[in-house]
Amino acid sequence: MEARILQSSPSSSSCFFSSGSCSINRYRFSSVSPSPKPLSVFFPQKTRTTTNVLSMSKKDENTESLSYKGSGVDIDAGTELVRRIAKMAPGIGGFGGLFPLAGDDYLVAGTDGVGTKLKLAFETGIHHTIGIDLVAMSVNDIVTSGAKPLFFLDYFATSRLDVDLAEKVIKGIVDGCGQSDCALLGGETAEMPDFYAEGEYDLSGFAVGIVKKDSVINGKNIVAGDVLIGLPSSGVHSNGFSLVRKVVARSGLSLKDELPGGSTTLGEALMAPTVIYVKQVLDIISRGGVKGIAHITGGGFTDNIPRVFPDGLGAVINTDAWELPPLFKWIQQSGRIEDSEMRRTFNLGIGMVLVVSPEAALRILGEAKNGDYVAYRIGEVINGEGVTYQ
Repeated sequence: MEARILQSSPSSSSCFFSSGSCSINRYRFSSVSPSPKPLSVFFPQKTRTTTNVLSMSKKDENTESLSYKGSGVDIDAGTELVRRIAKMAPGIGGFGGLFPLAGDDYLVAGTDGVGTKLKLAFETGIHHTIGIDLVAMSVNDIVTSGAKPLFFLDYFATSRLDVDLAEKVIKGIVDGCGQSDCALLGGETAEMPDFYAEGEYDLSGFAVGIVKKDSVINGKNIVAGDVLIGLPSSGVHSNGFSLVRKVVARSGLSLKDELPGGSTTLGEALMAPTVIYVKQVLDIISRGGVKGIAHITGGGFTDNIPRVFPDGLGAVINTDAWELPPLFKWIQQSGRIEDSEMRRTFNLGIGMVLVVSPEAALRILGEAKNGDYVAYRIGEVINGEGVTYQ
């Protein structure tokens, strides 16, 4: 029997009064016997080479160019931490970690949160889709290995539990699990007085999927001449919001104002839920020719695409292959953000990149032309490491 209870009974909760907090474990889990040593696919970081080609409004000499690091997020520091962790846990570094099961399968796991997109949820009052973002960030990571998501668990933490608000958030998590065809097995509701501001909360979660050992997508067979196919995003997704919030503050616009060049309010455009690519990507994989997949999250194109390449290979991106969405144009212009910073922070309208054989590319683009879905030929694999833009 599958447990799907979203609110625990008194007998299933445990409160730690000495710390003044209450942690509700929404599900009980049976003990697990010792298992084989986990395995993950490691995609090394590459040297980056970029050229500036995206259009950008003329700089005001009195206006500073905003950056992700200047907004408080240091990608290089995060990379350094991963390097240090890898010394203690060799093999990490892929989008998902692989765990060998007896027989023909790997379990594939990924964990994530939604970052400071939550701040905009608090400001806009849009809480019913933030759970979709939470699920998307993990299941999109594990599908890059070719894994089908099996189940998801979440962690919801707040200073004072607002049951109606929490229900909206968890409803979004349920919706996200439905979109990715996986079960919401359970999670944790933690009520921690004085830890969060009134009305605020934090979210994290993890997904576990499964893939046949001989079907893992790991990039090992990528060669020069392979094609990069981009699948469109719905907007910023769930990365880069520390910089986005700085841009909003500088712009003088309200989240209720209309997005310049768009058809929605700025708040609605920024809160658009992350696309869940699972079903589409698994369908494309099932017909062959997919060699590597990059989920375009923190690090943008510049850092994420090289993670799937063997040593000695890089990519050239054709920036005119798709139209930069109005939201990203506004972000760049309002923040006076350099092209290289945009490419290393945001998805720029492409949320998932597939590295495929030329034959598979023809098939995928043919299906896109027929209206089955939207996909773009955004570049190709070349000799030489890093990502260049033209």
